[in-house]
Amino acid sequence: MQILLQFFYNNYIELLGFLSALIYIYFSIKQNILLWPWGIITSALYVVVFFISKLYADMTLNIYYVIISIYGWYSWKYGNNNKSELAISKLTPKTFIILLFITLILFIIFSFVLKIYTDSTIPFGDAFITAGSITATWMLTRKILEQWLFWIVVDFISMAIYFYKELYFTVILFAVYTVLAIIGYIEWKKEIQSKLQIQ
Repeated sequence: MQILLQFFYNNYIELLGFLSALIYIYFSIKQNILLWPWGIITSALYVVVFFISKLYADMTLNIYYVIISIYGWYSWKYGNNNKSELAISKLTPKTFIILLFITLILFIIFSFVLKIYTDSTIPFGDAFITAGSITATWMLTRKILEQWLFWIVVDFISMAIYFYKELYFTVILFAVYTVLAIIGYIEWKKEIQSKLQIQ
């Protein structure tokens, strides 16, 4: 019992981040705008967690999450041209190619910076997670269905990296994320199909 209490004490910031992240992903699947303030809380906590773990790209990513969450909050509420609530859309082939190119460029930049200028122990994995997450989060701010597919890949690879770094709450979190990303994709796809049938 003493060991367990000590573990929780030593990892309480990660635990709080884990719990707030579960609330965030729940609201994300439900398309509830409350996902954005919970995203800000989660990201702020994980800035600290990843700084301590020397996952600097992930730390930077969570600073980005705080900023993009403010944009996402606005975008979901007023994102359509007529300033009405944003609807789910599908990824066009052109946008897909652009996003893949941007993700690749980000991966190369982050890999270079982490390898040369930091003491990161897994620069390429850290860079991949960061680049993929930046792209997926932008897609979420625009309510693009396929963002869930990006998250499935990113979350699954994240699990392996966080296990290696002994961030066990975060491993569990990303296992849950992976499952919930699959559920999110199914739920959002159902909504698109139901709206098409109504039309």
